[in-house]
Amino acid sequence: MAVDVQITFDAHDPRALSRFWCEVLGYVIPGPPGTEPDPDDPFAAWDEFLARIDVPAEHWNSRSAAEDPTGAGPRLFFQQVPDEKVTKNRVHLDVRAAPGLVGDERMAALATRADHLVALGASRLQLVEPAPPLGQGHIIMADPEGNEFCLD
Repeated sequence: MAVDVQITFDAHDPRALSRFWCEVLGYVIPGPPGTEPDPDDPFAAWDEFLARIDVPAEHWNSRSAAEDPTGAGPRLFFQQVPDEKVTKNRVHLDVRAAPGLVGDERMAALATRADHLVALGASRLQLVEPAPPLGQGHIIMADPEGNEFCLD
């Protein structure tokens, strides 16, 4: 039997990182129990909820999440930690940004997507050129806090 998984990121700024990944994946910030968040300000409902249950304001950015609105993809959870990221990730996400495309068309689509993500705060780390027959080419990126991922 398959089980659900949640992918957890350590972060300095969970809210900002969850917003970034929502943009990358087309996810949404879930609302607190019993509410629907405002898509323009998904954290307003959380601020009201946390204030109502007496969570001190300095802890409001200690956690955040991002969810697939269709329920098909895994939930992402972001937890605040004081530690700096010091080495390469041992696990990373592959963001399927050019499904079905090959060659120059694929690489152009990946480059366009990379440019969009750089504008959102990502960094472009490395271009891996296609190496047929197995390598289709991809772009190694880092999110705003340095977590590596690939545009594939």
